[in-house]
Amino acid sequence: MTSKNNVITEAFQALRTGALPEAKNIITDNYVFKPLENKGRAYSEHQKIKIFIRDGFVDRYSGERLVFPPVLRIISLVMPEEFPFHKNWKMSDCHLAYWQLLPTIDHIVPVSRGGHDEESNWVCTSQLRNSAKSNWLPEELGWHLHQAGNLKDWDGLLGLFMEYITENKAILANGYINSWYKAAKKTNAS
Repeated sequence: MTSKNNVITEAFQALRTGALPEAKNIITDNYVFKPLENKGRAYSEHQKIKIFIRDGFVDRYSGERLVFPPVLRIISLVMPEEFPFHKNWKMSDCHLAYWQLLPTIDHIVPVSRGGHDEESNWVCTSQLRNSAKSNWLPEELGWHLHQAGNLKDWDGLLGLFMEYITENKAILANGYINSWYKAAKKTNAS
């Protein structure tokens, strides 16, 4: 198999000599570009909770524990100056915990690289790692998948969140928190 550097070298040398058709053949035969349709992805809170629970609220790329998203938002609502939230996660205006501790879903093999948009290709990871990984494969970054966590050891504060809601129903007036609560109930996470 020809290395990627060799393919580019051969193609560039062909270009230097004015052999554009040969350069095109070198690329298409050895380093083909395969555009993929971007269908966009939007996960419901229910789908997210299923993956967070499956993975035990553990960042599968770092092994670190993550926190159920509405817990962070409640802290921000109660302590907006000490624990600020910004709707676009602007780093100068949003507590770093949102990047470090909030779980997201990532595709192990990015859809842009041919990965499937299905649960078997999804893992729980922090927003920070999700952003850093972007369209790379874990092995290209020197990362590996850590074991899923055990909910008996760490549940991402999901249990405490459900207890808090029982004691503070008024907080459900917040649409974000309410949607996570409904999804947790649907997932039987209480």
